[in-house]
Amino acid sequence: MFLRKSNIWWSTTFFVLLFGLSSIGNFSSAQTQTEDEEQQETEDSYYQKPSILDRLAPGGNFSLQFGTITFIDVSPLIGYRFTNNFVAGPGFTYRYLRFQGFEATSTYGPRAFARYIIRRQFFLQADYENLSVEFVSRSGQELTREWVPGLFVGGGLFQPIGQRAGFMIGAFYNLSHDNLRSPYNSPWVFNVGFTF
Repeated sequence: MFLRKSNIWWSTTFFVLLFGLSSIGNFSSAQTQTEDEEQQETEDSYYQKPSILDRLAPGGNFSLQFGTITFIDVSPLIGYRFTNNFVAGPGFTYRYLRFQGFEATSTYGPRAFARYIIRRQFFLQADYENLSVEFVSRSGQELTREWVPGLFVGGGLFQPIGQRAGFMIGAFYNLSHDNLRSPYNSPWVFNVGFTF
């Protein structure tokens, strides 16, 4: 009788210990799994939510021409990626122009743009600029400087280079073109730019 009770006691104790150890192992395994899942979620959220710096998209236009006509155009801009397809932000334009034998003139001013990428290689864009332009007054006697607004709409092609950078070629129509004051010869403007 004692042996039977002893065997039952030992068997029960053995199974309780075995069950307890396996539960501890399962608990620690579950805890490790939970920690791994939390770490994975943290890593996933890190990759899904880029920082503000990761969302910045600097770019712009740059042109040089030397000879009878010297023309320099520096038009940097910095966009913010609100979504994968929509980028918008401010910029600045500076242009230097000199015809041989004449005094040089500068055009400058702020700008803003909004670009929507239709597909990876096609985009629509609107630009607004307000340029300080120097031109001959209506009397024809003196030079005068005025702020001339421009509202451009258009689109173009985007050639990606890597994951984020690329070159852009666009055609834009100036809705507020003024034949007398505009720094552009035509309401149509074509440009080549880049972005990072």
